[in-house]
Amino acid sequence: MLVAGVAATAVASVATTLVAVAGRAAGISLDISEAPIPVVGFASLTAIFSLVGLVLAAVLRRFARRPRSTFVRTTVALTVLSLVPDVIADATADTKVLLILTHLVAAAIVIPVVARRLPA
Repeated sequence: MLVAGVAATAVASVATTLVAVAGRAAGISLDISEAPIPVVGFASLTAIFSLVGLVLAAVLRRFARRPRSTFVRTTVALTVLSLVPDVIADATADTKVLLILTHLVAAAIVIPVVARRLPA
């Protein structure tokens, strides 16, 4: 699980960065409250929170009766919660959509990879 999870984290970090770069190239601002989000921030935060997800998976593997379903339910709920700051951010609508997209891209990459490696 660890190797696959770290690989998925790396892929997700690159993917969210590419989404941010593509959005910026399309003219979407990466500013929140008039402060720019550095592109490297997308990779960094994706990596940090994906690694937190791997720790969660390890804990659930050890202690949960149904680790896979518990992991999926928990991470989907956390993904939804992670969208709240994007929705309420002091940013343009297209910036908010771009930020939401990066969260969904990361979740779509990491959650299934890790979940498949947990016992049902």
